[in-house]
Amino acid sequence: MTIRTRLLPAAALFAAGIALGPAVARPPAVGQAAPPFTLTTIDGTKITSDHLRGQVVILNYWATWCAPCRQELPLLDAYYALQQRHGLRVFAAMTDDSLPLSKMKPLFAALHITPVRRMTGPYRDITGLPTNYVIDRAGRVRYARAGAFTLDDLNRVIVPLLNEPAPAPAAPAA
Repeated sequence: MTIRTRLLPAAALFAAGIALGPAVARPPAVGQAAPPFTLTTIDGTKITSDHLRGQVVILNYWATWCAPCRQELPLLDAYYALQQRHGLRVFAAMTDDSLPLSKMKPLFAALHITPVRRMTGPYRDITGLPTNYVIDRAGRVRYARAGAFTLDDLNRVIVPLLNEPAPAPAAPAA
């Protein structure tokens, strides 16, 4: 058996792998059930999507080098401070190419929103910064877009969701 004959099956498998591409989770689609996720905050606390059921959640991706992100973050923080009593939660996840967490501690200490170190789930496939996902009280994705929120955007998207009743808790299994 020649080297060429031995390598032919391996080359075919390699080519098939390239053609199919890696198995990548699709980003959440508006109107669909939000895929499960786990957030790890900067202090190491883990928060799952199940823990957030019944609340309106904003997942925000930002970077320290992103000018629109730096404008949006104080707006999200102030909005959260006003709306948290109505069931709003806001989580801000920095991209990997931002400043180190140690340099961000003074900012994080001043924020009302929860800074996130890591997030699992299909929410990291973003096309621009900032990117925001909004999940309603029932666990459906209601907003998924790159671009900074304005106050008008927040009021248009978030206020109706905060006015929706929380879903009834699931009955315990018998």
